[in-house]
Amino acid sequence: QVQLVESGGGSVQSGGSLRLSCAMSGITSSWYCMGWFRQAPGNEREGVATIDIFGTTTYADSVKGRFTISQDNAKNTLYLQMNSLKPEDTAMYYCAYRSTWCSISTASHDYNYWGRGTQVTVSS
Repeated sequence: QVQLVESGGGSVQSGGSLRLSCAMSGITSSWYCMGWFRQAPGNEREGVATIDIFGTTTYADSVKGRFTISQDNAKNTLYLQMNSLKPEDTAMYYCAYRSTWCSISTASHDYNYWGRGTQVTVSS
C-alpha cells in the first residue's frame, strides 16, 4: 500500500521560502503521477503542482514562477520548493498519488492516496 508522509511546513514571513517534502513508500506501479494540493479553512482543496514519471510538471496559475515541484527517485521523495511566499499561500499542504497520468486539472477525488498534510503559514 502506498504511504505518503509530508514534512517541512512552518511559519514564515511574506517573501520567505519553504521546501516541503513528501516521503513515498509502497509504490510498485511503473506509471504514476504525484501532486501537491492545498486547502485553507473554508476553501476547497486546490491543486498546486503535479509531476509525472517523465518529469513533466504542471502548476496552478497562482504559483507559477514561485513554486517548483521535483522528485528524487533515489530517495523516494517528492518536493515542493516555495519561494516569494504570500499570505494567501497559507494552507494545509498535501501530497497525493495517482496510479496513472495527471495534470493540474485532475480533480482531487481522482487521486488514489493522500498524506496527512503539513501546515504552511505566511504572515504579512
